[in-house]
Amino acid sequence: MSKRAVLTAIVLVSVGILSGAVLVSSFTGAGLFADSRISFNTEAPFTPSASVAELNKTFSDVAGRVNPQVVFIMVKAEAKQADENPHWFFNIPQPEGDNIQQGSGSGIILTADGYILTNRHVVENAIEDGIKVTLFDNREFDARVVGEDEYTDIAVIKIDANDLSAAALGNSDNVKVGEWVMAVGNPLGFTSTVTAGIVSAISRNIGIMRDRQGLGIENFIQTDAAVNPGNSGGALVNLEGEVIGVNTAIAGGRSGTYVGYSFAVPINLAKAVAQSLIKDGKYERGYIGIRISDIDAKKAEALGMDVFKGVFVESLVDDGAGKAAGVKEGDAIVSVDGKPVEGSNQLQARVGMKHPGETVELKIWRDGKYLTKTVTLKGQNNEDELADAGKDKTIEDKPVDVSKPVTFDKAGFSVKPLTSDAKEAFDIDEGVLVDNVKRNSPAEEARLQKNIVIFEAIRKGQRVSINSVSDFKKFAKSLNNGESVLLRVKLPNKDTAFLPIKAPLE
Repeated sequence: MSKRAVLTAIVLVSVGILSGAVLVSSFTGAGLFADSRISFNTEAPFTPSASVAELNKTFSDVAGRVNPQVVFIMVKAEAKQADENPHWFFNIPQPEGDNIQQGSGSGIILTADGYILTNRHVVENAIEDGIKVTLFDNREFDARVVGEDEYTDIAVIKIDANDLSAAALGNSDNVKVGEWVMAVGNPLGFTSTVTAGIVSAISRNIGIMRDRQGLGIENFIQTDAAVNPGNSGGALVNLEGEVIGVNTAIAGGRSGTYVGYSFAVPINLAKAVAQSLIKDGKYERGYIGIRISDIDAKKAEALGMDVFKGVFVESLVDDGAGKAAGVKEGDAIVSVDGKPVEGSNQLQARVGMKHPGETVELKIWRDGKYLTKTVTLKGQNNEDELADAGKDKTIEDKPVDVSKPVTFDKAGFSVKPLTSDAKEAFDIDEGVLVDNVKRNSPAEEARLQKNIVIFEAIRKGQRVSINSVSDFKKFAKSLNNGESVLLRVKLPNKDTAFLPIKAPLE
């Protein structure tokens, strides 16, 4: 080959290499967009502070830790009634057949060998071999029900597995309003879903687990972390990765979907129930044996209390633990075992974590001072703890033929003396019979009703006997305008109750 030919070849190769480089660069993003005069901004506008970055990492770390500890539960169950509680958020698709329906929920791994915490309403009425559990790693297991408790809506199921990642259970007594929480579960069939929010209230009672005797324990943690059908039985966790509650209900009404608030059973209560279910297959609560109501400003003023919160003892169960320990009707309970109680549901939850035979220490306000009573609890067969005693009771209208009634116009009711027949009917010797109550009156607001007996009052913490109409008139005249008092009444069924009313009465 001639020298000239060699030089020509070298030039052509060089040109080819340069052209290739140009073509390659032309098809890179930078070159193409530069030629088209199009570019994207990929620079972060600012660098978050170390604290914000750490918070973001905390959420991510907690989700990564807790997700494997929450399971997906599929259940085939006997079809439920059409009036299914609208607050439950158990995901129920179309029925599988005439009598079988399939739904989904969530559960929390309690132990490495397969005990799982969930809601009773998730596994309730499950058919044989109708519960399937799917773990975070997609392994599937058949599950059986170990035990369930209708009064707390807690259940425990079991799968045959080992070396599972058990959840860390926190202390729900330490939960504070405003702290960050995360809800972990399987809403609407979307497995391993994590949402975040804050605790928006504690000790919430929403009236979804009450039976006719008021035995359900409702002391929910309220949060605004988004939950939906399928989250039932899932974990509510704090930013330390501890489970502080079992997601149980929503404030969704008949819509059946999340509208802003959800409710979780506190883990301390759920843990106490779960331990008994695993050990005995059932949960037996302890009871004080009292009928109770919440203390409001009127009751507190009438009792001469320095706080406006607590639980009022309306009446005692015969042969109950409270009566045996010296608790009296008209007492105000302000703490249990040194922990304050602000309402009936809190008292029921604290006492409900103990068993028959165990003791509780009650701090009581009586006659203008505090005292302590130690109560040895009894079982449900002996007594019932009833919340809001005396509320919405229907009084049979049984006319009693006695002398002319005396009217207390400003309060809107009238009373008359007791006849011998009335005394026998109510099993009481002294008092006055309510003859009439006007509509929309202060007396009606106080829940006074016709044909009940007023036989005592409490004013500024002191008890006043009402033996006759003249006693009651004297008592009414002695009251200052705006003063709150408690009228103790006896019902036709011989139960007693305390009704708060403000002066003036006449």
